[in-house]
Amino acid sequence: MGGGQPVIRVKFGTSCSARSDPYLNTDAGTMSPFEHGEVFVLDDGGEVDLDLGNYERFLDIKLTRDNNITTGKIYQAVINKERKGDYLGKTVQVVPHITDEIQDWIERVAMNPVDGTDKPADVCVIELGGTIGDIESMPFIEALGQFSYRVGPGNFCLVHVSLVPVLTVVGEQKTKPTQHSVRGLRGLGLMPDILACRSTQPLEENVKLKLSQFCQVPVSNIVNLHDVTNIWHIPLLLRDQRAHEAILKVLGLWCVGKVPQEPKLSEWTERASRFDKLKSPVRIAMVGKYTGISDSYLSILKALLHASVALDRKLVVDWVPSCDLEDSAAVETPDAYEKAWGLLKGANGVLVPGGFGDRGVQGKILAAKHARENNVPYLGICLGMQIAVIEYARSVMKLRDANSTEFDPAAKTPCVIFMPEGSKTHMGATMRLGSRRTFFQVNNCKSAKLYANANYVDERHRHRYEVNPDMVSEFEKAGLSFVGRDESGRRMEIIELPTHKFFVGTQFHPEFNSRPGKPSPLFLGLIAASSGQLEHLLQRTSGAVSSPTRCIAGPGAPKTKLRMNGLVSTYFANGSSIHI
Repeated sequence: MGGGQPVIRVKFGTSCSARSDPYLNTDAGTMSPFEHGEVFVLDDGGEVDLDLGNYERFLDIKLTRDNNITTGKIYQAVINKERKGDYLGKTVQVVPHITDEIQDWIERVAMNPVDGTDKPADVCVIELGGTIGDIESMPFIEALGQFSYRVGPGNFCLVHVSLVPVLTVVGEQKTKPTQHSVRGLRGLGLMPDILACRSTQPLEENVKLKLSQFCQVPVSNIVNLHDVTNIWHIPLLLRDQRAHEAILKVLGLWCVGKVPQEPKLSEWTERASRFDKLKSPVRIAMVGKYTGISDSYLSILKALLHASVALDRKLVVDWVPSCDLEDSAAVETPDAYEKAWGLLKGANGVLVPGGFGDRGVQGKILAAKHARENNVPYLGICLGMQIAVIEYARSVMKLRDANSTEFDPAAKTPCVIFMPEGSKTHMGATMRLGSRRTFFQVNNCKSAKLYANANYVDERHRHRYEVNPDMVSEFEKAGLSFVGRDESGRRMEIIELPTHKFFVGTQFHPEFNSRPGKPSPLFLGLIAASSGQLEHLLQRTSGAVSSPTRCIAGPGAPKTKLRMNGLVSTYFANGSSIHI
């Protein structure tokens, strides 16, 4: 590998991921969900592209903010070095300084453990976003071209993802888009080793032969990713086409005369099969203001899916724009108003996710009120919890002026306030971000039982506002229970209504730690309550820890396992280990 020590240790085993986004933002934190989908939050507080969430879910790893490389980060790093004089008077240019910084970043990140061990990753997956020919991605293309030349054959495998569309008039699969993109890629100094072709239907054999001839890629290295009934079939699709063998050969890991170990995908196979057979529906009303694009709530959708499959229910999500629930919509858009309320009233459960700004807030308050008054299972996340507190103050405590200072800075009854450590002048990375600890205050509450009677849990946060701690005693006297708090005891983390079937709000975002086979406990609770299984689920989860005394805490703590219908093979209460 370049005649010296290996740049990236390449064996076949665990992997880490680096996502390259050629936008000038330093991170995804300040972008609207309409622009780029949801902002995924990592344990270290990194606000990153939603694709890193896909990596964490599929690989069951924990990434860091450095695993998301943006043009903004690269240029910022280079400019900081220039200001310090690190370039010793040289003219700073895109080549070599920007391209070198990209390569250095990749090499540094590739050595960081992401699977809970202290060993570097065996394979580093580098995803370059965008489209070939984009001006923004040119420095990254050049950097990867230099990188592939420097590390040499056997240490770099380029997988090019391309679309093979079908002309509906004649039903012909067209290879021209892939041919042109490969030609453009080769003109920029990169030669694909493997083609990953997206299509609606399996590729015809003559199409593969044509792609092989014109793109100069062996037929065995052309992988077809056609539409499937659920995304969990994709690893099985790759295995059946021997994609792992193609990668082994390109990376020089193929042992002549030895049969490579088959990927262990029995759990995936069972889960994908079970998903296709689900029939009993559970309807969840998703009440938000970004309902026009489902990627805005991608992690929540995945968490709902993980929980519903674990409980043998077919998930049906009803998208309810919160603005359409408001009284003004009844006059301005009566059809939308009737539809929104029809969906809300017909749902088995209600979920109000996080968000920013005052648009649609009144609709979310009405959704929380409907769930509370009609004993409909409710889960409020971040803003969804704050909304529930405001609604309770107005409707139950008769505090008509109750509000959040986010929506009314001069609120007479500020039950939700700006956090004192936050910044009102800078938006990027100034929120309370990343994994924080929540301590349970009530042992027999539903949330604690769902987390297997843990004393505390670690979940990820992303918020600027919090429940006013000076009003907590008033709320609790009125019947609202704050069952989870931070280490100081003054920051509210989980609310519950003890007399309700399932009415829970969390300041943290439990969806970010949900995994296939390891569903988030609170999402399990929502689906269970919405499908008549909550009592049975609580008996299982609250009995998961045999002893009520303390167990070993820390990285070496034993992990408590809980099986559910054969689908949850290793369920952990807080994503890592249970502490009681």
